[in-house]
Amino acid sequence: MDYKSGNIDLHVHSTASDGSLNPSEILALTQKIGLGAIALTDHDSIDGSKEILHQDIPESIGFLTGVEVSAKPPQTFNLSGSFHILGYGINVDDPVLNSVLETQQSARKNRNPQIIKRLNELGIDISLDEVVAASGKAQIGRPHIGSLLLQKGIVQSMDEAFDLYLGRGKPAYIEKSVIPSKTALDVIRSAGGVSVLAHPGLIEIKNSRPFEELIAELVSLGLNGIEVFYPNHTHSQTTYFSHLAERFNLLVTGGTDFHGAISPDIGLGVGRGNFSVPYRIYETLKNTLKH
Repeated sequence: MDYKSGNIDLHVHSTASDGSLNPSEILALTQKIGLGAIALTDHDSIDGSKEILHQDIPESIGFLTGVEVSAKPPQTFNLSGSFHILGYGINVDDPVLNSVLETQQSARKNRNPQIIKRLNELGIDISLDEVVAASGKAQIGRPHIGSLLLQKGIVQSMDEAFDLYLGRGKPAYIEKSVIPSKTALDVIRSAGGVSVLAHPGLIEIKNSRPFEELIAELVSLGLNGIEVFYPNHTHSQTTYFSHLAERFNLLVTGGTDFHGAISPDIGLGVGRGNFSVPYRIYETLKNTLKH
């Protein structure tokens, strides 16, 4: 197989955040299915990228260090949905980046007991020890709590776990710690990386302002790219975000948001089976990082 003309996945999670496969397993799976390149983009963590960099990465696989930072939208925008900024090609030894991410990870850990407490107050018999035992070495988060609710028969699906208990505005939801957009963009840039708005199709502007105004504001703060290709984007959304990338001279990226068994319907590199991101996108991103 000619890997250099194959597909890629630039949005992948491992046990360093809330995925079910460790970095070594992801690397092995990447090689097995013939992906040409991947980026590990764990939530507020670069531990997985550090681990892969200490391994012998097969020559057939292009690899980019990465992170998915939980951020606040610009102050003038009232948004719903997940607002995350991806960082690619970052120096994992950058002290400022590591300090910011360590603070974010501590906040994530402190959030979990509060969620469990809320569930207990709702009469649900679940403990943090149970979640940890069921999740292996993964960094615990809401998907792992939802998975245990499913295993115990409290809910019938992961969607139900979030719709009834864990989603924003639901009874067991605890707001997570996030950093200002400008801080996230500055930290990624100072670590030598490029910044990309993750899954824009999941973002909804509540005060009815045009989406391009949000992109214009983020570009003014230093945004470098937009995740055009994403499994949950409709064809019209993909076309629209592609046009925005051209209009604002942004890099185009794409990935599955792979979490392994946590989201079993999303496969590495293929999403639900009909998804692909061309290798040229990795090449463009790599060339940008060289300059």
